Formats: sequence, C-alpha cells, structure tokens
Amino acid sequence: MTTTPTPDPAHTPTADPAPAHTPDPAHTPDPAHTPRPDSAHTPGPAHTPGVPGLGYVPAQAAAHTSGSVPAGTPAAVVGHPLDAAWQGGPDGSAGSDGPAGEGGVPSPDGVLRLINGYWATGVLAAAATHRLFTHLAAGAGDAAGLARAAGISERGAQAMLDALVALGLVELRGSVYVNGPQAATYLVEDSAVSLAGFARLKLKHMGALADLPQVVQAGGPVSDAVVEVADNPHWRELVLAIAPQSVPAARVAAGVLGLAGAGPVEILDVGGGSGVYAATWLQANAAARVTQLDWAPINAIARSLMDQRGLAQRFTTIDGDFHTTDFGTGVYDVALYSHIAHQEGPGSNIEVFTRLRRSLRDGGALVVCDYVVDDDRSGPAFPLVFACEMLLKSHHGSTWRQAEYRDWLAKAGFTDITFHRAPPATLIVAR
Repeated sequence: MTTTPTPDPAHTPTADPAPAHTPDPAHTPDPAHTPRPDSAHTPGPAHTPGVPGLGYVPAQAAAHTSGSVPAGTPAAVVGHPLDAAWQGGPDGSAGSDGPAGEGGVPSPDGVLRLINGYWATGVLAAAATHRLFTHLAAGAGDAAGLARAAGISERGAQAMLDALVALGLVELRGSVYVNGPQAATYLVEDSAVSLAGFARLKLKHMGALADLPQVVQAGGPVSDAVVEVADNPHWRELVLAIAPQSVPAARVAAGVLGLAGAGPVEILDVGGGSGVYAATWLQANAAARVTQLDWAPINAIARSLMDQRGLAQRFTTIDGDFHTTDFGTGVYDVALYSHIAHQEGPGSNIEVFTRLRRSLRDGGALVVCDYVVDDDRSGPAFPLVFACEMLLKSHHGSTWRQAEYRDWLAKAGFTDITFHRAPPATLIVAR
C-alpha cells in the first residue's frame, strides 16, 4: 500500500483497474513537504555569496558599493533567488526579505527558484548518497572534514555545503556547518524516519518528468503506467525507501484509534508494503495481530522487518491482489488502506471500501491514509501537486477531496467519518 512522493506511504497499492500495490509517493520532497513537526524551522541568515558573471549584483553588495541602487535598475539585477527566495518559508514560499520588484512589480525570484527546482532534487540526492548529513551529525563541521569523512573532494564538499545552506537544510554557525532541524530529523541515516533513501531514489525518477507536457495533453500516461503493473519490481526498491514516511502517520493513527489500550485486536493491512504500519501498531499493542495482503515479494520484505523487530509471531501475510482477494466477513477490528486510494479511480475505491466494511466486526474501524485535497481545491500544497504524479503514472488515480471520501465511504456503509492531520497526509477514520 505503500508514488511522492514524493509520497507515506510504506504501503503497496494499485491503480484502477490494473493490479499493483505499492504507492509511489510524491515527487521529490523538499523541506516543505517531508513529514515534519508542525513548528516550522526558519533558516538563519543567507550565506550564499554573489556569483560574478551571472548578470546580477547581490542586494547586500549593492548597498555597500554605491550606497544606493540607481533608479530604474531592474529587480532581477538587484537580487538573486539564492540570496533570499531559496531560504523562504518551509512551505516553499519566497522569503519575505527577498528583493522586491520596482513599482510593485513582483520579483522573479520565486519563479526562478521553481524553474531551477531540479537543483534541489540533485543536491539532496548527492548529499544523501555520500551520507553528508550523517557525517555532519558526527561532527564533520567544515569542507575539509566533510571531504575526509565522506571520501569526496574538498571542492565538492564545499559546493554541497553552500547548496545545502541555500536550501535551508544546513546552517553555518560561525565557521562550523551543522544540520538544521529538518535534516537532523529526517536525513541522517539509520533513523526510523530517515528519508535519505527516498532522496536517492527520486533522483532516478526525474527523467520521467520530461513526458509531462505530453501527459497533460493526453490526460494520462504516454508510456507504461508504472503504478498499474501487477507485481512490478519497481515496488521492491520503493517500499523500503518510502517506509519512513509512514512512521509519523502510523503513530498518529495508533493514538486516534487508542490501540495501546485496546487489548487483543485483529488488523488487516491491505497493500502493507514494508510492514511499517504493522510494526508500529504491534509495538504499541502487545496483544494485537496483523494480517498483511500484498504481492509475495513485498510480503517477504515485510516479514524480514518483523523478524528484525521480534514481531513475526503476531504477523501473517496473504500473497495476492487486493482487487480480487476476499477479505472475509466480520473478521477484523481494524482495516488499513494506506496510500492506495490515490492510485485508484472512484469506482474501485467504493468497491474496495465496501468489501473492507464487510470484513470488519461490529464497532470496527477502517483507516485510510492518503494525500487529501480540501473541498475547494485550495490546498494543502503537497496533495495538489501530487495529483500530477498520478497523471503521469496512472490512468485513473488522483488526489481526492474530503467530500469524495465522505461520499465513497457512505456508499460503502460507513456512518461515522472523521479526518485527522498527519502531514503531508491525512488520516480518515470510518466506522
């Protein structure tokens, strides 16, 4: 159930109607979109110097050379997106201190930042490949030290540090470089919530975006719909890379359901992918049991995770396609459908919700986790953009509105439907 992707998402889904499971999360998550605490981090002062020969004068330099900017100087000559806009708010908006346009004309900084957005994907993937955030966490505080620790050139280390400062992921404190809060939380290796593997993976996906203009014209994929290929090897690499995205949402869901004090419960995880939800919930409740339905190679990955965590005795797998596998009747207390709905069309989601409702015992709950759009389509930003991922990779998928989920779940027989934030996703609990 597991593509972000950029999403979770550690769940393996499929799109309507072809069978497949693991979702391909959102496109490359920038600091604005990775799961993070609600308190946003604002980077410190910019350290990116002006670059000679690029046709602009940094605002700071202009102030110290002539004392003022000559009248009529275009805004694009006064500042550069890397001076301020790249260090804007964590929602990706341009910084408030960025260079303003003349006579109320907006600065091009925000547009230039978006045009060059692929730099962020490349820089983040290269940094993750060389474990730079992990080395910074271990005390490599300058280019020379980072180069030695990572086995890279000092020139490359300095270029990476400059770029990571510009992206707001690394901070310069005096003469020492340190991870910012988001990098320290989500990009240091060997953490349960580390997204470093996902950053490396998304660099490989960038080439597919070249098809997007044709896809927009056609209204769907112009080549193979990746998420609709049954038992696609694509998922085997993806499920481990995206598993950390689901950890925060799994913890939120455990709290909403009150799993810790629920006693013996039977849980069905449809398209469970790496098993990260199952592991989180089994650790929260020592009397719970989980059955995961997914393709055989994906279930093997999940069983390995359960073995590592000592949870294998309470974890069962069913190999198969959730479109055609019988869920049973009155068997489970909780059913989970995480990051699948965005790859399915309305008819498929209603059909699956109906069968999941039938599989629940009296008082049971269905948990849906996905990138959900506000009813007026004004936000949130990440689900809105992620719809393009589904346009690129599926024939029927999209990011659906709250009203659509309410309608589908009501048609499936649920009467109590609530929504809960788990950024960048939303949890829907239906009873």
